[in-house]
Amino acid sequence: MLRKILPHPLLTLTLIVVWQMLVNKLTLGNLLLGAILGLIIPVITSPYWPNRPRLRSVPRIISYVLLVIWDIIVANFQVAYIVLFKANANIKPAWISIPLDLRTPEAITVLAGTITLTPGTVSSDLSADGRSLLVHCLDAPDPDSVRDDIKNRYERRLKEIFE
Repeated sequence: MLRKILPHPLLTLTLIVVWQMLVNKLTLGNLLLGAILGLIIPVITSPYWPNRPRLRSVPRIISYVLLVIWDIIVANFQVAYIVLFKANANIKPAWISIPLDLRTPEAITVLAGTITLTPGTVSSDLSADGRSLLVHCLDAPDPDSVRDDIKNRYERRLKEIFE
């Protein structure tokens, strides 16, 4: 019974928090409306989530999020350095194909989003069979090391979380 009322408890909580952030005013009415939306939207959308992923470890998720935040901060400084101080002739942009060990669509989506969130890289395409991801790097003098870094730093951790 509880599963029918709260099919996605984390989504419900997220919707309530996002609603409060959107209205930017904590009142009983806003909280009540956020709770109603947080209860109704997951119930309406639950048929579209038949095979929800099971997340393995909350500490690993927190560790991954902190790692990504750190990498975004560092990459901002690296991109600023490239843009401000590196001559165009010395910048080596590259298209890199990343072979994927991940199989779940959610994990692949998080990996592609992580790559795109990190300044200097962008996920461009996923192969039709879902086995490789095409990434563009602003400056990649050694594309193999970028590929290995993405696989070891992000994909390995996502595999532990999702699979």
